[in-house]
Amino acid sequence: MSETGLKRAEAIFARFPTPPCATTLGWHLLDADPEAGTVRIGFKGGEEFCNPAGYVQGGFLAAMLDDTMGPAVLVKSNGRVFTPTIDLHVSFLSPARPGTFSGKGRVVQLGKTIAFVEGTLFDAEARIVARATASARVMMTARL
Repeated sequence: MSETGLKRAEAIFARFPTPPCATTLGWHLLDADPEAGTVRIGFKGGEEFCNPAGYVQGGFLAAMLDDTMGPAVLVKSNGRVFTPTIDLHVSFLSPARPGTFSGKGRVVQLGKTIAFVEGTLFDAEARIVARATASARVMMTARL
């Protein structure tokens, strides 16, 4: 990923309001490669996201992955399309303590009506805590 790619991605995201769910998750862009269709997104998983065992509840981890994969498509399409998720498959690989997380999203295939994406979520120690694949509908941002 490059500084040029990051600047291009920042310009794309600046054209759209930040969704409240992204704000709740502490979403922030770390890196991007628009040509490759990849992004790296940072998140904050606070104590308020924890289950009774003291780990971040899986639904929040899934939301972080979803908010990693969709932006990969937005960046790859230069802001022309967004992708409401059709289906999402998440594998939880290890317990996630509260703290910072980073997600890596990648566009596997971007078609005219369907996109296939994948994401990996890492904790602050760079351990993989969850992985996901998703299919999503391709919609023009002009419809927003």
